[in-house]
Amino acid sequence: MALSDADVQKQIKHMMAFIEQEANEKAEEIDAKAEEEFNIEKGRLVQQQRLKIMEYYEKKEKQVELQKKIQSSNMLNQARLKVLKVREDHVANVLEECRRRLGEVTRDQVRYGEVLSALITQGLLQLMEADVVVRGRQVDAQLIQNILPSAVADYKKTSGKEVEVTLDTTTYLPADTTGGIDLTTRSGRIKISNTLESRLELIAQQLIPAIRNALFGRNINRKFTD
Repeated sequence: MALSDADVQKQIKHMMAFIEQEANEKAEEIDAKAEEEFNIEKGRLVQQQRLKIMEYYEKKEKQVELQKKIQSSNMLNQARLKVLKVREDHVANVLEECRRRLGEVTRDQVRYGEVLSALITQGLLQLMEADVVVRGRQVDAQLIQNILPSAVADYKKTSGKEVEVTLDTTTYLPADTTGGIDLTTRSGRIKISNTLESRLELIAQQLIPAIRNALFGRNINRKFTD
């Protein structure tokens, strides 16, 4: 049975509608799949960038933390150095006060004469030479000349040896020396310094730890003491 033109047109329209529906469904499927893949790729890229950002700021944070530690360490070291400087200045002031008071000893001629006599005797016992030259400040020349006999007598009594001691009247200790004497052999090859400064310096090396303890207390970080 032959189809009329109307039936043919109707079937064609039906087929076109079917094809169009399938095309639309396929297009929607492709769109959905593309959207899904887009969202997956977008999520991956976002996460990737997020990790990069986190890694960047974590690195920056570590750098800042390291810089803070370095600055803190530098400031702590500077503070420690300042404390040590202040402490050493205090110790130096104590020693300077000792030097000043030693200078006051020379004002009492009787007491100073006893000190000079003891220093000469001690120097002679260190040298143990038969011919010795004593040198002092020019201002002390007469006092030294006066006490030489007693100092020599003390040396002979202690050592049992004879000694000839001469006061140097051509070369003197510097005028700004606090006091005391130097002793040399006649040849000048051996010298004993028994000035008040040298005696203070010798004692100071032994007493500085005790001075620090008295001023600042014992250092709990030190395992050993001098």
